[in-house]
Amino acid sequence: MYPFRFVTFALLVLGLSGCASNGDPRDPLEPMNRGIRSFNEGLDKVLLKPVAKGYSTVVPDPIRTGVRNVFSNVDDVTVFANDLLQFKLEQGTRDFLRFVFNTSFGILGMLDVSTEMGLNKHNEDFGQTLGYWGMPDGAYLVLPVFGPSSVRDGLGLAIEMTTTDPISTQKAVAARNAETGIRIISRRAGLLEIKDAVDNAALDPYEFERDFYLERRRSLVYDGKPPKEE
Repeated sequence: MYPFRFVTFALLVLGLSGCASNGDPRDPLEPMNRGIRSFNEGLDKVLLKPVAKGYSTVVPDPIRTGVRNVFSNVDDVTVFANDLLQFKLEQGTRDFLRFVFNTSFGILGMLDVSTEMGLNKHNEDFGQTLGYWGMPDGAYLVLPVFGPSSVRDGLGLAIEMTTTDPISTQKAVAARNAETGIRIISRRAGLLEIKDAVDNAALDPYEFERDFYLERRRSLVYDGKPPKEE
């Protein structure tokens, strides 16, 4: 089963306009979102967090860093595609060179030689590209497994996982599933301390995640210079 099928859940909100709550206008699906977040938290508690802790304990730091670098290098394919779609040609050239150098001199991306060369990593995806072309966020949306998103970003994620993501688009099912699992565990391992700190410090972790996500995405769409909201 392709992982992007989870993302198609975002399309269901098009028929859920009657589920609006009386809370934050950006989050008309709050009751449903909280339920999905509870499911994600349960999955994290019984599976993802324990596996991530074991991974961090057993696997040496240099290897974990190499794994993160490989997946970061894979992500640069999507970054480059969205550079072009947003007409960021100079940045696109640098991101293309970053991918080429890390893939070749960095041994398939295990070493991040490009950053040392001044080719810093950028954050671009299809959700940002849709925002660049004027598509609004739509309702805030918590996706099963994937977590915080929005209607626009959920659509962007589905596009990425069916077009530019080398892992999700490969036909070998066993390899695709294994690499997807490793990527999820690697990302979760990198968030162990941050996730615990947020859960312990925030009065309402759900609202904290929602507000942080929406503000961060708005900043990314406008490259750190969002217009003032009315």
